[in-house]
Amino acid sequence: MSNKDELVFLPLGGVGEIGMNLALYGYGPPTNRQWIMVDCGVTFPGPDLPGVDLVLPDIRYIAAERKNLKAIIITHAHEDHFGGLNDIWPGLNVPVYASGFTAGLLEAKRDYEGSRANIPITPFKAGDVINIGPFSVEAVGVNHSIPEPMSLVIRTPLGNLVHTGDWKIDHAPSLGPLTDEQKFRAVGDEGVLALMCDSTNAMRDGISPSEEEVSAGLRKIIESAEGRVAITTFSSNVGRIRSIAQAAEAAGREVLLLGSSLKRVVAVADDLGLMEGLKPFIAEDEYGYIPRDRVVVILTGSQGEPRAALAKLSRDEMRNVALAAGDTVVFSSRAIPGNEKAILDIKNGLIEQGVHIVTDSDALVHVSGHPRRNELMQMYQWVRPQILVPVHGEAAHLMAQAELGRQAGIQTVPKVRNGDVLRLAPGPAEVIDHAPFGRIYKDGKLIGDMDEMGISNRKKLSYVGHVAVNVLLDSRHDFMGDPEVVPFGLPVYDDEGEDMEDVLYDAILGAVESIPRARRKDLEGLRESIRRAVRSAANETWGKKPIVTVFVTKV
Repeated sequence: MSNKDELVFLPLGGVGEIGMNLALYGYGPPTNRQWIMVDCGVTFPGPDLPGVDLVLPDIRYIAAERKNLKAIIITHAHEDHFGGLNDIWPGLNVPVYASGFTAGLLEAKRDYEGSRANIPITPFKAGDVINIGPFSVEAVGVNHSIPEPMSLVIRTPLGNLVHTGDWKIDHAPSLGPLTDEQKFRAVGDEGVLALMCDSTNAMRDGISPSEEEVSAGLRKIIESAEGRVAITTFSSNVGRIRSIAQAAEAAGREVLLLGSSLKRVVAVADDLGLMEGLKPFIAEDEYGYIPRDRVVVILTGSQGEPRAALAKLSRDEMRNVALAAGDTVVFSSRAIPGNEKAILDIKNGLIEQGVHIVTDSDALVHVSGHPRRNELMQMYQWVRPQILVPVHGEAAHLMAQAELGRQAGIQTVPKVRNGDVLRLAPGPAEVIDHAPFGRIYKDGKLIGDMDEMGISNRKKLSYVGHVAVNVLLDSRHDFMGDPEVVPFGLPVYDDEGEDMEDVLYDAILGAVESIPRARRKDLEGLRESIRRAVRSAANETWGKKPIVTVFVTKV
């Protein structure tokens, strides 16, 4: 260790936002740090990004430092923690450490998406220690809403760090592991410089209910339902899927799985022995032959995704499966902010069919996989860090955890956001630099920024449409035939009933004829005059200015 060595933390995603988690830990002198990356997540586009498939973190900072990036470690297989690997790893090409379940899900996802990225995964599980340059990284078992999640203890010559990943304390989960209190206490005794801690539920008081209580709530609904029961949950929540299947079996019902992502997850879980003891699921074409009070459907679509199984059922678009009046649909999930309208549309479609809806405001049918305030306090007591860095959350979540940490007596709680380089040691914890960060977009088979992918123009097009104009001029710079005008996405008529195409056509004629023949030799100037005239005519008639493309050709 030289006296110029520093230990730094740099988030490029997930701090100041929900999702797209990507954290970097650096060790060494400022000009030559060695790095490890923890997680490589994505977030999903809203309606403000038409056509975009995925939103990825901008990794140009670490890509430029690629020779010093030693490894990527994935804490668990949720999309907001590992969903960017297939697209980002090929540009980095470093060792990846992950659990068996995460590796299996990554491979299944790669096959499904047809990705060419063949990522070699080194198995890494709770209790394992890997030595990577100046870092010694130990995996600690925690409980979360997916198999095999882990926290990381990162030991360095300048101090020990705990990166919690996503976690909660559940003493009766339907699927292990339990959060390893003994290990966290032992690490606390060893001494912890800094705790990077999940803030998702930092605004919620108390402790999370147990998954066992959720199982009991679901069992009660299944047993008392008169018709079919369809339960939608996050496809990665294998523990919840097990609970539902066991409750269905106890009530003498068969279980059908619907949705490709759900089937992929269950296949991986089955390979790892996580589905042992359950009866085989039925096939889709058997559904219609089973009495209504003898079937439970577990399906995708809890977030209102329009192409998922639940949305199709709400529109009665499935070939072999349908719901009827008197059936019950249970949302064993929470609405991710931004999805409320899509979920409401699906609920309304189901209600129109006479289906009963049950959500977590009606009964205990869901519990979050993240720690509430009392669980956070518990972690502080186990680990006793000198520094608390709230991560995984929007500003309100981060601030709530920061205040809680100070109340708990943690002396140093620096304010950190994406792109901040936080020096943890030596000296006081402070932000010493800023790295470029942001978002890039997967759009079909290509990846790039907003302008490279044409998303800015596409957004504009979705508001104002497009007009293509083609003008042919003869050798004397007079019209050679009628100009062509093709409006796309504009109103057909103006408020007086005149055809919009005619309005724009007249604007083109006026623009060309107002320019003396001698000056029409400047084709670029002529093009611009036509473009302005068309936009102006549309604005006068419609109140909006479309995008206009003009072709002027002299024959």
